[in-house]
Order: sequence, then C-alpha cells, then structure tokens
Amino acid sequence: MDTIKQLQWRYATKKFDTNKKLSKEKLNIIKQAFNLTATSFGLQTISLVIVENKDLRATLVPHSYNQKQVLDASHLLVICIQGNIENTDVNNYYKNIKTIRNTPDSILEPYRKDLEHKMHNMSIKQRQQWSTNQAYIALGNLMTICAIENIDSCPMEGFVSKKYDSILKLKDNGLKSVLLLPVGYRAKDDMFSTFKKVRKSIKETIIEI
Repeated sequence: MDTIKQLQWRYATKKFDTNKKLSKEKLNIIKQAFNLTATSFGLQTISLVIVENKDLRATLVPHSYNQKQVLDASHLLVICIQGNIENTDVNNYYKNIKTIRNTPDSILEPYRKDLEHKMHNMSIKQRQQWSTNQAYIALGNLMTICAIENIDSCPMEGFVSKKYDSILKLKDNGLKSVLLLPVGYRAKDDMFSTFKKVRKSIKETIIEI
C-alpha cells in the first residue's frame, strides 16, 4: 500500500454513490480504528454513533445545512463527546488497566488520583472542550484509515448539534455530537474527485531543526 498515494486519492467527497454500501468487514475496520484512536490519558471520553437508517438520516439533512452527503453516503458517522466526565469514568478506566495489564494498585493509585484531580479542577465546559480535542484526533485517524481502505469520506463541522442530539436521542446516553463523517463511495460524476489538490509546498509547511 502506497500511503501517500492513498492520501492524494482522498478528498472531501461531495457526492456519494447511493447504490454502494460499505461491507461489514469495512465497517468493522472503522469501528476498530475509532476504538484504537489515541486519546489524552487514554480515557476515551468520546463515542462513535453509526447511522445507517436512511429515513432517520433524511430528517438530519435540514439540520446539516442541507448537505446531501449526510443522506447519500453509505453510513453517517457521528463523533460524540461525553456531556460530562465523572469520577466513575476515571475509576473505571484504572480498573480496566488493572484487569488488562494486572498492574498493582500501588502503581496505579497515584496516577488515578492525579487524573481525578485534573478533572475536578476543570469546569464542565472545559471538560467538554478537552473531549472535543480528542474527537478531532479521532476524525483525522478515521479519515486516514478510510483513505487506506479506499473508503470515501467527508469531514463536516456544519450541522446543528442540538438538533442531532435530540433526533438521535444522544442525551439518553450522556452524549453530545461534535463532528460528522459521512462514509461510502464517491459517485462517478462527482467533479471534485478529479480536482488537483491545492497545498502549500513542503518547504512552506515543514521546519527541520
């Protein structure tokens, strides 16, 4: 696999082929890639909601500034953050470390207390912003994975989060939508697929010291 070639192939898909669907295998790769995304402290205060239902997605289009990718893609990925981060989230995280790695409490306890202290010193708004930063890491990771797997995608910030939260009943799971990524396969007549990439030169963006 030529990674750079795949990244050059990738573009923000404007028109999806409505007849092409992602296989279960491709969808599973996306799920695992999201779950393996790096997050601060490894706390994973983000979740991925995968929307396949077309009727449901049709109701989301007006709240996406009428961007049809939301409906026409194979699946709509909604990256969400937790509405808040509780002590139980921190405690469960360290319990998971102990279970998986068999790390003694004597080693884990100082780190658990430190993270609990950091979260305690943040307002809810700051915790949400902290989680949103992790969501952008996940978005970038998913876009790269999609490119490698020959899956088209279109990163989107343009949508009404509160409407999405209501329609998808995200608050029932303590979640808040922050980013969208429709995924699928480009339509043959999407003219944007043939456009050359416009980027600064490497010399302008990379500094070597």
